Amino acid sequence: MTLIVQKYGGSSVRSTERIKHVAERIVATREAGHDVVVVVSAMGDTTDELLRLAGEVTPVPSPRELDMLLAAGEQVSNALTAMAIHALGGRACSFSGPQAGVITTATHGRAQVIAVEPQRVRAALDRGEIVLVAGFQGLSRETGEVTTLGRGGSDTTAIALAAALGAEVCEICTDVDGVYTADPKVFPGARLLRHVTYETMLEMAVQGAEVLALRSVEYARRHGVTVHVRSSYHGLPGTVVSDAAYAAEGIVPRAETAGAAPARERANPAVTPVPPAPGTPGGLGGPGGPVGPGSTETIFHALSEAGTAVGAADPPVPPEPAPCACSGNPSGEQTGMTGCAAAARIAAPRKAAG
Repeated sequence: MTLIVQKYGGSSVRSTERIKHVAERIVATREAGHDVVVVVSAMGDTTDELLRLAGEVTPVPSPRELDMLLAAGEQVSNALTAMAIHALGGRACSFSGPQAGVITTATHGRAQVIAVEPQRVRAALDRGEIVLVAGFQGLSRETGEVTTLGRGGSDTTAIALAAALGAEVCEICTDVDGVYTADPKVFPGARLLRHVTYETMLEMAVQGAEVLALRSVEYARRHGVTVHVRSSYHGLPGTVVSDAAYAAEGIVPRAETAGAAPARERANPAVTPVPPAPGTPGGLGGPGGPVGPGSTETIFHALSEAGTAVGAADPPVPPEPAPCACSGNPSGEQTGMTGCAAAARIAAPRKAAG
């Protein structure tokens, strides 16, 4: 029996009807003979609504209390999904991030996963239960406080669980069909990419593409987690992110995807040392150990704060606008697209519910 981790974004569980549909997919995966761990984001715009409520109470909410508030959104959707599974005759158990053993740094609002201790998750799987884990949150052992992971946190939670549990694959189930070579609405010849490498996904994330959060791709690459981006509405093949697949099956090379020019056309930016991020032991490469998950994002954030531009100097002008290899937003948690990613946002047509 293989283990599959599935993650469903906020748009996939935006209503109770959608939650019931997701529950049917989860139960079908279990009935196909797999152990299943599921990470569900907060329903629809719940996180934005909670932020709005906090803003009505005070213009400067306490970071600790804000994390307590925002963590509730994922716990609601996971508990409701577990109830929907029960209604279908399945056995399920929902956990908060801390209950599932997600250990993080102490920084509120942008904590990083430093370990996963999934003893309770394994015990529930051994009992034959489907396990649901609230994404986007964890526990700081340093302070004993609940923390949230920031943008794309549910993706990171799912991939971290897949790594800790030795899952066969982490499925990122969303409302688009996968990763395309360009926006099919703008470029009719755009095609669905069946495979991409971690490096390509990292480049797209740095550019602002809303496929997977940067930190989640870094975590997947570091731990060798195969990621499968696919629709939560149907069974089309989607896109696999894995260097192993690249070696075995010949993934589309990076040069074919927009925003990833051939190496000879890219400058090598000089990066000055960056001080440790708050709550990150040892910083990026110092006494605390090697570069860890979230390091690339930390570097780019620090350079941005310092007003330093990173990129090729005087890049050659392409003969025509290059399409951007990115897809729609699977989690609803990542915004702020830039460059060609903003010009060619990939979003496959949504399918009607059901």
